[in-house]
Amino acid sequence: MTEPSVITTEPVAIAYITMHGRYAQTPEGYGRLYAWIGQHGLQPLGMPAAVYLTMPPETPEADAVWELWAPVAGDPAEAPADASGIGIRHVPATLAASAMHKGPYETVAPTYEMLWRWIGENGYVLDGPPMERYYSDPAEVPPEEYLTEVLMPVRKA
Repeated sequence: MTEPSVITTEPVAIAYITMHGRYAQTPEGYGRLYAWIGQHGLQPLGMPAAVYLTMPPETPEADAVWELWAPVAGDPAEAPADASGIGIRHVPATLAASAMHKGPYETVAPTYEMLWRWIGENGYVLDGPPMERYYSDPAEVPPEEYLTEVLMPVRKA
């Protein structure tokens, strides 16, 4: 894992889908999301992400709620989720504490713990749900080589 730093994310248009329950649904969710993007003539752009609306260590997995995000090119109009559960939203630039995790998704917890500690020790407070950006395609890279950026929106305390 890399040392934490504070970054400002770029504003971005995303296609999103809200997920409920088991995290094992993530590959299926991304499949639906990217198929929808193609069906709607949109162009994917950048790294996909997951935004955790409930905190994994504090919420039983059966009750988990998270969103899968896929950045898209251009400036598509915002649209609420349609019958398929997928919509378009514009996400503003965000100040975030960031650290890169290398390894299987199941081993990311220490990166979160380090970031939470670092945020408090450096005069920041959490200012939104945590996010993971995925830099590796699990179909092409072994789990020990996965690169996942953990981002926590922050503001000065």
